[in-house]
Amino acid sequence: MNWFVQTLRDNPAIAIFLTLGLGFWIGKWKYKSFSLGTVTSVLLVGVLVGQLDIPISGPLKSVSFLLFLFAIGYSVGPQFFRALRGSGLKQVLFALVMCVICLACTWATARLFHYNIGEALGLFAGAQTISAVIGVGQDAIGNMSASAADKTAWQNIIPVCYAVTYIFGTIGSAWILGSLGPAMLGGIRKVRKETAELEAKMNTSSQDEDPAMVSVLRPVSYRAYKADSDFFDVPRTVGDIEKRFSDDGRRVFVERVRQDSGLIDAPASDLKICKGDTIVLSGRKEYIVDDESWIGPEIADTALLSFPVERIPVMVAQKHVDGYTVDQLRKLPEMNGVVISRITNSSGNILPVLAQSKVHSGDTVTIEGPRPAVEAAAKAIGYPDRPSTATDMVFVGLGIFIGAIIGAITIHIGGIPVSLSTSGGALIAGLVFGWWRSKRPTFGKIPSSSLWVLNNVGLNLFIAVIGISSGPTFVSGITQVGWMLFVAGIIATTVPLILGIWIGDKIFKFPAAINLGCVAGSRVTTASLGAIQDSLGSSLPAMGYTITYAIGNTLLILMAVIMAAVY
Repeated sequence: MNWFVQTLRDNPAIAIFLTLGLGFWIGKWKYKSFSLGTVTSVLLVGVLVGQLDIPISGPLKSVSFLLFLFAIGYSVGPQFFRALRGSGLKQVLFALVMCVICLACTWATARLFHYNIGEALGLFAGAQTISAVIGVGQDAIGNMSASAADKTAWQNIIPVCYAVTYIFGTIGSAWILGSLGPAMLGGIRKVRKETAELEAKMNTSSQDEDPAMVSVLRPVSYRAYKADSDFFDVPRTVGDIEKRFSDDGRRVFVERVRQDSGLIDAPASDLKICKGDTIVLSGRKEYIVDDESWIGPEIADTALLSFPVERIPVMVAQKHVDGYTVDQLRKLPEMNGVVISRITNSSGNILPVLAQSKVHSGDTVTIEGPRPAVEAAAKAIGYPDRPSTATDMVFVGLGIFIGAIIGAITIHIGGIPVSLSTSGGALIAGLVFGWWRSKRPTFGKIPSSSLWVLNNVGLNLFIAVIGISSGPTFVSGITQVGWMLFVAGIIATTVPLILGIWIGDKIFKFPAAINLGCVAGSRVTTASLGAIQDSLGSSLPAMGYTITYAIGNTLLILMAVIMAAVY
């Protein structure tokens, strides 16, 4: 045992990986809907490992935290700046109000319980479930004009207070928004009915039955037919055939033709089809088999039906489609024969594919269909964001460097040093560079897997170092703040959420589902979004979550700097 402990002390990297492995493992445990989550689990494991008094030196903590903050900014940058330009302005204003309420309620609660600045920042981080405040708060305290002993004590108490208050911050938020929220808005039955009606309204299209509005229950089908009916006694063009379907309110396309001269892919609309030719039709299955007697018999032509169908994610980058609804997007001439299967924003949140759902620059639209058609549609929408494992590290490295340098600049106002800190600078750099990437998608790519590593591993590596370093003083820290901190956490979590639900309903007049999604997004509580969607049986709350998440995820982190300055 002595050998094991001494090995960890001599090689702290081993202790860090032990903490990460056990923390991620414990973070997966669930009892019903309860889970500690990865960050809290890593912190607590780090505290236990830290009881062995393992010294960790060097810039590892700062490097990992800067990577995390840049990744956060990069992922929400497109939505953040788009929102500031006026898209979803009501939701932007609501998120701003919510962030101020979260800060004010936490500040008032901390004052009520006579907490010092470190305890107040820890309360804010845990009650509002914004783990990044641990690092930003420690940086802010480091820039304060106080004794080294006081600053160290305040910095060490932040993770202690975070660990105590985070549990209710997560579980309580999910319960309040998933159960109490609908009750406050008229009851779960009323809210579910209203949500279903709103969802149906948003799925209304000028062409209600359109194969481009695809779901797993209505896949696009490709079937071969021999042109053998009286309709082809006179040669007909591809356009004539497609018009015959469209006259009946169906969108069906001729994808391939076999003639005596051979196979023709993506035939032109003026190509003439003669009796005896074979054609491949694409469209929703029920459209094609509904009434094909005027074409001819269906045949099994393996060679004709063997052609590539592609499915690719496309980043929305063309100015003319920014702000288009799904209904408008699918009516583009280049979308013929192409379906939209998924929409995600830059944060990775999945948006409902409804006729009136809007897509914006930086969003990713997954389309599928024959390769030539998909390639044409991709150019019309933006930039094919094909899967890649390469990360543009020039973009990442210089982005963090520029942001951290700007954040390190300190301005003295009335003798008080004010600074964004290097962490705040990295976050803002991520916002700007993420927005820049959405406008110029040919560079600055960070694949989703790499972004996950920067985000999750970056944060948890930082948390592991925090836990191990604070381990020896953690127990005494809990004794210092007392278990009344848990009560303070309940107050600081609950009051902003209840006020947010009321304000969203009475002042902003949001529909119930959108209201609850906005509150969850402003508080950056993804677990609550899942609870709301499960409660309402709808993905519609995500439409209130995306913009407010981008604003809240940025402002709540920066609020730590404000709290440190005014507390």
